Amino acid sequence: MAAKALSFVVGDYVVYPKHGVGRVIELQKQEIAGTSLELYVLRFEKERMTLRVPTNKAESVGMRKLSSDKTLKEALETLKGKPKVKRTMWSRRAQEYEAKINSGDLVSIAEVVRDLFRPEDQPEQSYSERQIFEAAASRLARELAAMEEVEEPKALEKIIDILKKAAPAFVKDKVPA
Repeated sequence: MAAKALSFVVGDYVVYPKHGVGRVIELQKQEIAGTSLELYVLRFEKERMTLRVPTNKAESVGMRKLSSDKTLKEALETLKGKPKVKRTMWSRRAQEYEAKINSGDLVSIAEVVRDLFRPEDQPEQSYSERQIFEAAASRLARELAAMEEVEEPKALEKIIDILKKAAPAFVKDKVPA
């Protein structure tokens, strides 16, 4: 059975695309509608949420182990890049950003964080921009924290430091000639 290719054990940190980093707290067997199911019970501390995922559906819903060190390094490098701001309507960009965040892909999430970051000397963000930025930054920080075994605020601080160091290089581009 190919669905068994993805196996997690109690205590593993996992990434569930729509909710971010959670931890497998137990494996359960339940009878639902006359069918016996094996379930991963995931706990998301930040949202105070428990989620049950059938083991045979874990892969199809996009549940995965924490990213590799290589992927983490790529995501942190992405933060240092030049922000890409498309000139499309905000509602369309917001949908794209939300889709990237919910994809669970660390590099895509880092792109959203990079593109929506505003240094102190830049114009203020709109409320919805700030909300999406904070959601993406939090998602990235939680995975970074789990991988580096630090607290989330410490991981978020590291992300903001990387962004602040990279930002001045791109602000110069906007100086009128």
